Amino acid sequence: MWLEKLHLTYFKSYEERVFTFGEHVNCIIGENGSGKTNLLDAIYFLTLTKSAFHNQDALGIRHSADFFLIDGIFSDLGRHTQITCSLQRGQRKVFMADKKNYDRLSEHIGLFPLVLIAPNDTDLIRDGSEERRRFFDGVLAQATPGYLNDFLQYNKILAQRNGLLKLFGERNYLDEDLLETYDEPLIYLSQSIYAHRKAFMDRFMPLFRKHYAFLSSEREEVDISYESELAGVDFPAAFRKNRSRDLYAQRTGKGAHKDEFVFEIDGVTLKKFGSQGQQKSFVIALKLAQFELLKAEKEKTPILLLDDIFDKLDDRRIHKLIELIDIGFLGQVFITDARPERSEKILERVQADVRFFEISK
Repeated sequence: MWLEKLHLTYFKSYEERVFTFGEHVNCIIGENGSGKTNLLDAIYFLTLTKSAFHNQDALGIRHSADFFLIDGIFSDLGRHTQITCSLQRGQRKVFMADKKNYDRLSEHIGLFPLVLIAPNDTDLIRDGSEERRRFFDGVLAQATPGYLNDFLQYNKILAQRNGLLKLFGERNYLDEDLLETYDEPLIYLSQSIYAHRKAFMDRFMPLFRKHYAFLSSEREEVDISYESELAGVDFPAAFRKNRSRDLYAQRTGKGAHKDEFVFEIDGVTLKKFGSQGQQKSFVIALKLAQFELLKAEKEKTPILLLDDIFDKLDDRRIHKLIELIDIGFLGQVFITDARPERSEKILERVQADVRFFEISK
């Protein structure tokens, strides 16, 4: 599967531009601030229905414009599919496949798998548990049918229950029967999400360890511990027993939103004891494991976006990524770089077809 054509209209820094991409390596070159990352974000948006870098869709509209339009043609085993995303200021975004609207955006997630490796990926290590949950939830949303619907429903009910707890606190009032109407589905969805996450980690970990060993020449042992309050306990009883604390705190203290993924290297916490090089290898191994898992689950090769990696990685890790292109493990790859001479030198060794696209301010 690969993105054959892309037409941008008033998306971020682009007024209007049409790209015809190659099936293998596409290198986007240009000065910093010219719009290279914006191009990758348009591809991300077209496959995952949202930006990779901000939560507000309207930020994708070019200044002084009233809308944006992203239109792409995907080729998969000779079949062409047109995907169109548009957003008018003050309105809801519209997604279409071959000019037919989706009933729900979640139907689109996973149809065109994609993996992004970006400079801020080490935030997965430095930031809190929410950032790590967001990463794994994103992989699961693409890879596992049904997970995204459970996850979205869980967050909706969680927000409603928290709102109710706050209302009870403000009014010094409690309606236990009303609260139970939120507790029951929240307990069920917590258990479903936990089961999905646990089964996913069983599939993910061998791939992750394999790719870390490939990147680091098997120098260290790495692990990811999935920690959840739902493991090995009567969770429904524990959830209801925590009700008085929830009422006092005015928020839900137990559930799948409290799960944690702990990153470790040689038995110690990666955040505290891992070197910069080890942390970079760790997050790239995470993304390559995501890539391989999606490739197996979806039975199609994901698109890989590599944003500004030549500035952030040392020669050894760059060589390892190039090796994956040469052995045919990767499919269509997009690479951004501000230094064309460097890109040309690195990519001249690649046996696959390489195309260069220059972006100017």
